[in-house]
Amino acid sequence: MTTSSELIVITGASTGIGAATARELAGRGYHVLAGVRREQDAPSAPNIEPAILDITDPAQVEALAAKVGHTPVKALINNAGIAVNAPVEALPLSEWRRQFDVNLFGHIAVTQALLPALLRSAGRIVNISSIGGRIALPTYGAYAGTKFALEAVSDALRRELAPHGVKVVIVQPGGVKTEMTSRATTLVNQLAANMTAEQNDRYDPLVQAIISHSAAFTKAGRTAAQAAKVVAKAATDRKPRARYTIGRDAALMTRLSRVLPDRVLDRVLAADLKPHFPG
Repeated sequence: MTTSSELIVITGASTGIGAATARELAGRGYHVLAGVRREQDAPSAPNIEPAILDITDPAQVEALAAKVGHTPVKALINNAGIAVNAPVEALPLSEWRRQFDVNLFGHIAVTQALLPALLRSAGRIVNISSIGGRIALPTYGAYAGTKFALEAVSDALRRELAPHGVKVVIVQPGGVKTEMTSRATTLVNQLAANMTAEQNDRYDPLVQAIISHSAAFTKAGRTAAQAAKVVAKAATDRKPRARYTIGRDAALMTRLSRVLPDRVLDRVLAADLKPHFPG
């Protein structure tokens, strides 16, 4: 049984999985504190309270913790994220740092800030990873790097907090129909325009193939509302698993990553990408 007195905090709740999860949990009667960059971006529904939150801004993270205060927190869902995809050689270090600031260090900052409240209530931390946390496609080095790191941090945190009653759960989405893909494609094209002539010769066909593959992957994926049900399950199951996948693609690829030798997996991924190359 749920009541509106049970608080769940979600970061990155403006759009996509975060917004859908906020609505899903609010519909179940939880009081949802939805972290958004602008108040007008917050999902509109009963039981949803917006909280202005840039997880890379220490002052805003501190303000979130003050807003929570001594209220028991049932779950923290670390969902905020960005995707910046480009070949390792061509991606500026500033973009590497930005990706890690949002997708890893920001989550750690929010977790540290809310951990006292989670410990008091024997709450739960749900980290939204990705299939990219198990398999790194070409041009996904930075994004997958953040997700691999988030998986490692989650494993360590789960083992650290288990004796204290706080559960840590990872959710690994595959293809999900959200706005992130279109934003990532726009950024990929901007970064590609700044590649040198030599880099362009090396990587332009690959970049175009990745853009096409990403569009097809997203089109065939789950809706944000379907994904939200899995996240809500991870946040509220009495005995949650350590990991949940979203979509058959994620379930299949995580299994393949465990059983196939690296070189065989390389060939499988190359064959999947091959039809998307131009010409």
